[in-house]
Amino acid sequence: MRRLASGDSQVSVGAAFGVGQSTVSQVTWRFIESMEERARHHLVWPGLEKMEKIKSKFESDYGLPNCCGAIDATHIIMTLPVVDSSEDWCDSAKNYSMFLQGIVDDEMRFIDIVTGWPGSMMFSQLLKFSGFFTLCEAGERLDGPVKVSAENGDIKEFIVGDISYPLLPWLMTPYEGESLSVPMANFNAKQKAARMLGTRALSRLKSSWRILNKVMWRPDKNKLPSIILVCCLLHNIIIDSKDELLPDVQLPDHHDTGYSEENCEQVDSNGKVMRDIIAAHLTR
Repeated sequence: MRRLASGDSQVSVGAAFGVGQSTVSQVTWRFIESMEERARHHLVWPGLEKMEKIKSKFESDYGLPNCCGAIDATHIIMTLPVVDSSEDWCDSAKNYSMFLQGIVDDEMRFIDIVTGWPGSMMFSQLLKFSGFFTLCEAGERLDGPVKVSAENGDIKEFIVGDISYPLLPWLMTPYEGESLSVPMANFNAKQKAARMLGTRALSRLKSSWRILNKVMWRPDKNKLPSIILVCCLLHNIIIDSKDELLPDVQLPDHHDTGYSEENCEQVDSNGKVMRDIIAAHLTR
């Protein structure tokens, strides 16, 4: 756990405990395997009763009816040996990186993640390669009770994300443009406040488990997703235990410093209608 929390090298961690690098590697990996086997229940999609509480909290805090979570993604930066230095892993900031996409609830608890994909992908591509996207498109996720609206339409379950993501019937992104109507501007303000939970969760994750916030030296790309998963599990366990970060853990303003915001121009017509219904609902 010291290795995950500090992000220090195996040599440094070994020196602190008076053991060799190989011992640190073995102990760390045994811990990761044990967490994968025994702690996965800390990161699951909520059941109906739990989801109703999440939606109620999103509505009371941000005014968004039937909102189930916030989505965001971050780059886990690494160095690679020359033989593995494929352009597939070289991202827009010229770093070699692996993506982590997370969806969080009202308490910044991860309820869905996907990782293992190269950081060179667009946010929208990563979403479409995820199991979450497949389930949503098949009507098997975000398929809970509909919220009845007085504005000539029903509000189905959805999540919120920034302009890096496509506007879909189940993924609400902000309105763009300079001359926005009052309902549009009001929607954007509430949507931003809610979606920042995803940004803050990733900032907290990388600040608490600093192995994800430092440049990893030549990690095994097949094992790195397990390390990322376990850090997300530990993040959730802290929340589930009603624990808090130590006062000296400073959260950065953003989890992906040095990266420009992408702009996905994909707009689903049904998603546009749903966003307009929600915007009207917020200004009734």
